[in-house]
Amino acid sequence: MNLWQIRYWMNGVALLLAPDLFAAEVFVAPDGLNSNAGTLDAPFATVQRAQEAVKPGDTVFIRGGTYKVKAEELARRARNYAYIFDLAKSGTKDAPIKYWAYKAERPVFDFSEVKPTGLRVMAFHVGGSWLHLRGFEVIGVQVTLPNHTQSECFRNEGSHNIYEHLAMHDTQAIGLYLTSGSDNLILNCDAYRNWDRTSEGGRGGNSDGFGGHPQSGAKGNVFRGCRAWFNSDDGFDCITAAEAVTFDHCWAFYNGFSADFVKRGDGNGFKAGGYAGTPVGNLPKPIPRHVVQFCFAVRNRASGFYGNHHIGGGDWFNNTAFNNPTNFNMLERLPDNVTDIPGVGQKMRNNLGFRGRNEVASLDRTKSDASSNYFDIKGLVVSEKDFASLDEAQLTAPRKADGSLPDITFMHLVKGSPLVDAGVDVKFPFKGARPDLGAFEFDPAVRK
Repeated sequence: MNLWQIRYWMNGVALLLAPDLFAAEVFVAPDGLNSNAGTLDAPFATVQRAQEAVKPGDTVFIRGGTYKVKAEELARRARNYAYIFDLAKSGTKDAPIKYWAYKAERPVFDFSEVKPTGLRVMAFHVGGSWLHLRGFEVIGVQVTLPNHTQSECFRNEGSHNIYEHLAMHDTQAIGLYLTSGSDNLILNCDAYRNWDRTSEGGRGGNSDGFGGHPQSGAKGNVFRGCRAWFNSDDGFDCITAAEAVTFDHCWAFYNGFSADFVKRGDGNGFKAGGYAGTPVGNLPKPIPRHVVQFCFAVRNRASGFYGNHHIGGGDWFNNTAFNNPTNFNMLERLPDNVTDIPGVGQKMRNNLGFRGRNEVASLDRTKSDASSNYFDIKGLVVSEKDFASLDEAQLTAPRKADGSLPDITFMHLVKGSPLVDAGVDVKFPFKGARPDLGAFEFDPAVRK
């Protein structure tokens, strides 16, 4: 091998070992122009234009301010959908494409002027894979059809995508809607005050905070550290999902209500699956088993945690419910017809509820694996004295600078409560002699 060949080989190795070596930065700003170069000093005007310019490993930095999206920015139409921004270009495992808010700035995309006749609206359609969206807000997404319909702030159809520290609020749409793609992470996102006031007489039955409805083969999707409140339908919904979804350390409160507590849609905190009217021949094989762990459901219109006619049960670990009409509703249906039955096959550990008008409903304890929960520990009584605070205002506290959930004391246990160390080990970290009940582990180093 001569010197030229050695240098050529070394350059190839360097490119493989440093995929970001030639990564570019592209900028978008409210006062930008799509005829610009896309630099910090001469930014583009739209995310769609930025996508045309990027390649795997590049970062699109989105400057702060309000982007008043116009109807003419619509990227394409397909079936009965209007794709406003269509992020179809993919990154790679070692070189994802990033769409990030610039530094500490907070961009806001306002879709209130986009009202395509006869079409559902996808504000951001994400068909690409290995993308990372972080740090911006979506408002004003419209519904224009009067019949049964929906719009979406984000629709995911790619794989290995991360949605981080996003907020979808004051729209008529679902916050984030996942229908296909595997191994996606929805991290530290908020969806609130979303109400479809246009279709079906304004009932709002199609405006969930988060929808996880993966098709067959779309595995490994996780919602973590997300909050959903005052959405006119459910907080988190995975009805008719063909693959399992995990909800981890998420909060759902006040769903099914308007911001002044007028009743709207269904209003469950966590609707973990379900096939209420699905014909037997159309059921997925096998039926997925959803996981809901360390989640918090407060004062939703219907149930805090809901089995929703699912088949075969799910896994419910260390969840806390407060002041829902039913805190834990495990309703199922039979696998060979649509008859509803009390939940069977449910695995429930270390769950905690308080002040539910009905604490536990539709659970067949003889055919489920439920133990070490507040409702089945002999002699256990839950009272106000067990908690450091019952101040619901803490639920909407600002997130931390890194986007993670705020530190609160609401429904956190106090020293000496019989709920501390009352759980069993389900392979999650804990601080005492045994795990505590509920979503919040008592930490003696923080609260004496």
